[in-house]
Amino acid sequence: MPKTTPHEADRLKAAGETLQEILNIPDDLPKPLLNRAECVIVFPSVKKFAIGIGGSYGRGAMSCRSGKTFTGPWGAPVLYALEGANIGVQLGGQETDFVLLVMNPKGVESVMKSKVKLGGDVAAVAGPKGRDAEAATDALMRAEILSYSRARGLFAGVSLEGSTLRQDGSANRKVYGRQVTARDIVAGRVHTPAAGALMVSTLEHASPRNLSDKKSLKRNCSAAAAGAGSTWRVLAKHR
Repeated sequence: MPKTTPHEADRLKAAGETLQEILNIPDDLPKPLLNRAECVIVFPSVKKFAIGIGGSYGRGAMSCRSGKTFTGPWGAPVLYALEGANIGVQLGGQETDFVLLVMNPKGVESVMKSKVKLGGDVAAVAGPKGRDAEAATDALMRAEILSYSRARGLFAGVSLEGSTLRQDGSANRKVYGRQVTARDIVAGRVHTPAAGALMVSTLEHASPRNLSDKKSLKRNCSAAAAGAGSTWRVLAKHR
């Protein structure tokens, strides 16, 4: 088992702790939407910085359900980076936590790319809450990613359109001891590191089953797999 460096370990633990705090408050992340998500991405304590017109950056982690149709247990985390001036508008000089729900296999395929633009390369909208979440069929049909933020204790849907999401290759290499892609990690080719166990176990406890429409999963997954080669064939084999 590779030895995770302190920096990456702290990052994985922070993602798990942030997710646990949010899920422990029933009115925060809507359970019906979490139960239909294929992947969850957490960026704890995103910070604003001033370069030119300003911007922001965040470092976090993503865990996806395993299996060819994303119906298995939650898998090992992939480290990601979130960047863009639009995030800074949401921050107002404070640290903010962001949670992104990847709602379908097409969205998963998009975030597997080395870098994607939210609202451009992948359809991302502010996540609904409360009664809006119960009637969110339109949002779910349109969106590949639903995004939320938490600042000063307030948890709400937030638009991150124009921001970029990318795999953090150097961090993933340090965590897993070799060059590894997000696709490799989601395919189950690595084991969950100790520092990532809290994030995975929190998701497993909160949402052990994928309650998405199975016909939709199979249809969307077939379309995604057509462009993904043979990577998905190893998913079920490791669970």
